[in-house]
Amino acid sequence: MSTQALERPIPLPNERERQRAKLRLRVRRAAVYVVAVLLAIWILLPIWLITDMAFSTPNAVRAFPKDFFPNPISLDSLRFFINSEGILRALGNSVLVAVLTLVISTIIAVPAGYAIARYMFRGRDAIRLLMLSVRAFPIVVLAVPLAVIFIRFGLYDQPVTLALMHTALTLPTTVLVVSSVFASVPYEFEEAAQIFGCTPIQGFFNVVLPLALPGIAASAILTFVLSWNEVFAAILLTSNNRTLPAHILYNLDKSSDPFKFAAAFFMLLPTMIFIFFIRRYLFNMWGSINK
Repeated sequence: MSTQALERPIPLPNERERQRAKLRLRVRRAAVYVVAVLLAIWILLPIWLITDMAFSTPNAVRAFPKDFFPNPISLDSLRFFINSEGILRALGNSVLVAVLTLVISTIIAVPAGYAIARYMFRGRDAIRLLMLSVRAFPIVVLAVPLAVIFIRFGLYDQPVTLALMHTALTLPTTVLVVSSVFASVPYEFEEAAQIFGCTPIQGFFNVVLPLALPGIAASAILTFVLSWNEVFAAILLTSNNRTLPAHILYNLDKSSDPFKFAAAFFMLLPTMIFIFFIRRYLFNMWGSINK
């Protein structure tokens, strides 16, 4: 190659090319915003409709077209739902089962996820694959044998047994999420803690666990939501102590529209409150991932 070819200056884009590049960038950015707005509407519109109808009068629920805001605001549908037979008991069972599932899954998932993330041992990848394969099985494959076992041992129709069933369903996902969170925490932090005199256990509780807490909180939210919304196992493993989703589904065909909207609102409310109080942990986890 000649010296003149090497010294030839690179041609700069002219004004027209720069305008085209800016236009393409603006079009792509506008397309992203449009998609984000459509996704937000797709997710938020049903939630708003449920909330609107839950705080409307029974006559407004049955009327058409619907008002965008409740007019007037009424608690009649919510009172009717709460005072319906078995609702408060089913609500208490749902909260108890979801909290038990969250606690049991988190207690098991934290050490299991840490072991998978930090230690190299034979069969680690096989264990991950087996945990994922559990989620591929239909829920009836797990629910029916467990129902038979619970009946034989006299544990049928109890919130604790349903919590164990929900733990079996949610534990694989929880372990994998927690293990990915621990894997994102650099091992050098633990080594530095041990250099300054911490034992491995002290380094875990004082250094690693606080950094992984946002991810653990996110996995706990996922566990709570999965347990709160689960209905098939609740129907199969309970008869008198049904959870709220199972009780609603059992009475759905003979319920009025105000009852259905109020039931949907009560199903959404605990999850929304839980996410509201835990949102800062999610934001912290998002920031740590971006870093």
